[in-house]
Amino acid sequence: MRWDKNYLKLVRLLIERRRQFSMFGGVRFGGTVTVESAFAMGFDHIALCAGAGKPTVLDLPNGLARGVRAASDFLMALQLTGAAKKDSIANLQIRLPVVVIGGGLTAIDTATESLAYYPLQVEKFLARHETLVVERGEAAVRGGWSEEEREIGNEFIAHAQAIRAERAAAAREKRTPDIAKLVNGWGGVTIAYRRRLIDSPSYTLNHEEVLKALEEDIRFAEGLSPVAVEVDAEGHAKALQVTGQQNGAKVEATLPARTILVAAGTQPNTVLAREDTTHAFIDGKYFRAIDEAGNAVTPERICKPNDVRVLMYRHSDGRCMSFFGDTHPSFAGNVVKAMGGAKQGYPVLTRAMAGLPAPQHLAADILAEANRQWRARVVRVDRLTPTIVEVVVEAPAAARNFEPGQFYRLQNYEAHSSKIDGTLLTMEGLALTGAWVDKTKGLLSLITLEMGGSSDLCALLKPGEPVIVMGPTGTPTEIEPGETVVLAGGGLGNAVLFSIGQAFRKAGSKVLYFAGYKKISDRYKVEEIEAAADVVVWCCDEAPGFTPDRPQDKAVVANIVEAMRRYAAGELGEQSIPYSAADRIMAIGSDGMMNAVRLARHSVLKPYLKPDHLALGSINSPMQCMMKEICAQCLQLHRDPVTGKESVVFSCFNQDQELDRVDFACLRQRLRQNDVQEKVAALWIDRSLRKLGAR
Repeated sequence: MRWDKNYLKLVRLLIERRRQFSMFGGVRFGGTVTVESAFAMGFDHIALCAGAGKPTVLDLPNGLARGVRAASDFLMALQLTGAAKKDSIANLQIRLPVVVIGGGLTAIDTATESLAYYPLQVEKFLARHETLVVERGEAAVRGGWSEEEREIGNEFIAHAQAIRAERAAAAREKRTPDIAKLVNGWGGVTIAYRRRLIDSPSYTLNHEEVLKALEEDIRFAEGLSPVAVEVDAEGHAKALQVTGQQNGAKVEATLPARTILVAAGTQPNTVLAREDTTHAFIDGKYFRAIDEAGNAVTPERICKPNDVRVLMYRHSDGRCMSFFGDTHPSFAGNVVKAMGGAKQGYPVLTRAMAGLPAPQHLAADILAEANRQWRARVVRVDRLTPTIVEVVVEAPAAARNFEPGQFYRLQNYEAHSSKIDGTLLTMEGLALTGAWVDKTKGLLSLITLEMGGSSDLCALLKPGEPVIVMGPTGTPTEIEPGETVVLAGGGLGNAVLFSIGQAFRKAGSKVLYFAGYKKISDRYKVEEIEAAADVVVWCCDEAPGFTPDRPQDKAVVANIVEAMRRYAAGELGEQSIPYSAADRIMAIGSDGMMNAVRLARHSVLKPYLKPDHLALGSINSPMQCMMKEICAQCLQLHRDPVTGKESVVFSCFNQDQELDRVDFACLRQRLRQNDVQEKVAALWIDRSLRKLGAR
């Protein structure tokens, strides 16, 4: 009965009752904490108990179209971010019909959860829409909607009204509402699997769970493999083309699908081996195991091995690191195997620690230091412009390990969130770069643009409030010495470039910085930008623009691309750093701004650039977990500019990507996955903030 999570609660309660147990959330191993830093603090052992990681990405035409998600992305947004809660502001938009690709227990879980979530989604949408229309008028609520968004919004409202009517009828007739019948009538949920049901992992591992799903009228389409995703004129998924064998005959079909959830398996979460080549090694697709003497061994691939091999690293002083769960070949697959592995493995850990010298640190002192180093607290919140807020946090370990270009996931805790009219103002995870760090004081600056969603809640944070600052994550920007570097920052993107520009200058490179803003009031941190560049060209769409403070700097009333052209053409006067000397261009801003820079390099800027220059953008894909290759919300399509071959990358693993490889049309679609919900949520958050007196 793996779906009854109460059994797992018993295990957790037994652990939490131990006096020396402590749990730290939002702390990334490999980012905030490393093997060496943990041992230096006095820990005697490190156990990696990580679950599944990188989801399988299917190579399909339109495989990243709007409406297509990884099951990991959907389930995490539903359960961990809290989209299913009525009081949540988290956004997770799905439409019917739903097709789930896969035959494992995750596919079954995804299908049943999507069936249960859809009514909650549309009912919450209707309730908030009705309230906003009463208070603001329909024109104000729908004024910013596109024609497609109006169609989707009307669809949600009609379905929610039908559900409301069914609930009312059921109450009058004293029966249980048949919501599933309505959902199935609108297309329902279908599982498409390449083999027979009885051959599927879900059936062989837990047929009772499959039975539960079928009882809810979830359809199981056997013998069908996905071929392509069909999209409508707006680029949204509308159907899944499939092919296969059924009853000995070849079948080709098209399954209607506005939402396609891919549950085609995952790979073990072994990212640590790529980040830390000293302490973690790979054997096949799992971590490499060693025996208690430190020799490499191959564990048996059965869940009850004769020799239990759970150690993976032995330090020079005898302390060890172990691994369990999906990263271990004996115990991968499910939570029951993982717990069984821990039960069998703990005697190995006990023996490994028995020979260690007497502890040099008291357990209470270690935990006190962990609390000081790992937990983040707000120091202050500063408003830099009418729409940009800086949050300064004290997070010693997270700040100490930061390198330019990396970022963090910022969230407030539910227990500390404001609640107004039944709405809990717990923010979704925000991907924010470290604008600046003070490693001595353990301070970290995170700058956010208020965009009418969770970012607006940063202004509510109070000094002393504990927050999650998970990271640093992502890959540090490559800082090359002796280059001429052109930086292009649009609005909030300038916050990312503070540390990058300073690092290039420190390495001996020359930095020409184009800082762009829509309005004069949007500019912030002028001194930090000047410190990041040898020459700054201030760009503003609004006249009269800016007046430079330094003699070598320029100013122009134009967008960044036009400012680059004028500078390169000599129209802004003397070039103390010639544009034609650029070895590298780095653009950070909106997807539209970065795409404009990409295109301009092949047109108006081409005469002024070296043919072999490198152009990068920090790609702002939608992100959720930011733990590198876990939830797959950050997937980004690349296309080789020479061969046209397509590939998919996880942007939260490496956000700096070659501009000519990025499919910006795909990025725009990915950024619009929740567009209708987000527009209503933005108004709802604004309403909540006004009621709190924060607006």
